[in-house]
Amino acid sequence: MRLMQEEMIGYESEEEREMESSSGSIVELGFQDKSMKVVVVGYALTSKKIKSFLQPKLEVHDLCCERGIDGNFGCDGCRNKGIFFVAIDQTKPLSDQGPFDIVLHKLSGKEWQQILEDYRLTHPEVTVLDPPGAIQLVYNRQSMLQDVADLDFSDSYGTVGVPKQLVIEEDPHSISDAVKKAGLALPLVAKPLVAKSHELSLAYDEYSLGKLEPPLVLQEFVNHGGVLFKVYIVGDAIKVVRRFSLPDVSKRELSRSAGVFRFPRVSSATQSADDADLDPCIAELPPRALLERLARELRHRLGLHLFNLDMIREHGTRDRFYVIDINYFPGYGKMPEYEHIFTDFLLNLAKSKYKKRSASLP
Repeated sequence: MRLMQEEMIGYESEEEREMESSSGSIVELGFQDKSMKVVVVGYALTSKKIKSFLQPKLEVHDLCCERGIDGNFGCDGCRNKGIFFVAIDQTKPLSDQGPFDIVLHKLSGKEWQQILEDYRLTHPEVTVLDPPGAIQLVYNRQSMLQDVADLDFSDSYGTVGVPKQLVIEEDPHSISDAVKKAGLALPLVAKPLVAKSHELSLAYDEYSLGKLEPPLVLQEFVNHGGVLFKVYIVGDAIKVVRRFSLPDVSKRELSRSAGVFRFPRVSSATQSADDADLDPCIAELPPRALLERLARELRHRLGLHLFNLDMIREHGTRDRFYVIDINYFPGYGKMPEYEHIFTDFLLNLAKSKYKKRSASLP
């Protein structure tokens, strides 16, 4: 079996001019236009995420484009645009840094999670993207898709569900019996229980199930024409791209195949299917109205602003969809027009919160 290929925007108002910087963290940074405010975004990201997210096209578009000696992104030529990115120093107390309007993060570890939770309690005026507790739910594949399943989503544009799945926490020798008891049909997709790895395996027969390594999640494989849809969600904004995926498995192939096939990563930027010559029934994107409603529901249920969905359409149907994975703060650098979408999101988020603070003042 083979795998198919494939920092600143300005805004101002009379209310803002009258407010003191002590009433919020939107601050003046010594611009020529003293009434111009900036959105200060503290970021705590891995070096890999910094490289993929803070790309030149994002910086050139409307963000700070130069790292100063203090680790901040900023330069005189772009400071009048409105968003200022500041690297968070993890060796210093978070409360001693800033002030921030937004904290953008993707780091692991219980200590960091606790630091953020404490910071959210003491700095309610700062938006933390996203709450650590909400993120942990999508890092665990046992809980990741529960909100999708609970939605029981169905409207005139189609249905959205999740593949039948089973969690195996230990003892690979018990997998075959557990699969039979749960009524799962082969082939099965096996994924690590902790969703910090994109590796997966496809098991064709019950005898090979014992070769799998728990803890893991088993999902029934749904034929989907070898194409999945990556639905990027940034606040209210949605962007969908096609990616090549695992090819369909016919009954004949299933009867003739055995063993476990391992794949380090199924979907990536090099496997784009957007320009491929595909069957229109397979290539057709999910209806926009369906995606907007689904994204709105999941933002509320998950408590997240930044995530994507790996979504498939069952082959042979037009309106039966499945969500097979959810990723927090995915590789937005691969999303078309991400520099426009993300900066608009940050600016609108800060403006909305600032207006609420303004309205609460006597």
